[in-house]
Amino acid sequence: MDLESLETPENCVADFCLIPIGTPTASVSQEVADVQRLMKQSKLSYSMHSAGTTVGPWDEVMRLIGQAHVMLHKKGVMRIQTDIRVGSRCGSIPITKCLVRVAYHGSRIDKKQSFNDKVTAVNELLAADEKGEGAK
Repeated sequence: MDLESLETPENCVADFCLIPIGTPTASVSQEVADVQRLMKQSKLSYSMHSAGTTVGPWDEVMRLIGQAHVMLHKKGVMRIQTDIRVGSRCGSIPITKCLVRVAYHGSRIDKKQSFNDKVTAVNELLAADEKGEGAK
């Protein structure tokens, strides 16, 4: 396998939690705000939640997380631990290779869906439950 020609996924949703270690206080809200400002400047679609931030697509996401590390290091944070969970879908990969991936990893290939779309889909199902129209 030629690693130089192997591409990264076209589409992904990444959930990451950046943890500054060794800050002057137990609070990391300033560092989280700094990272959110950086994300806003990136023009990527993202959603902050209490345990991290969800963002996509792949190359831009990984670059942004790396930039967040460098930014906080430059502000005096000595160590940073980041947990990242990434989900990807087949984009420009030939369909036969996608089907193998689906069988083993559960990735969908039938549609593009943002993280907001995923949350909306679940909320619609829950709203239908409340109206008595949901799954039984």
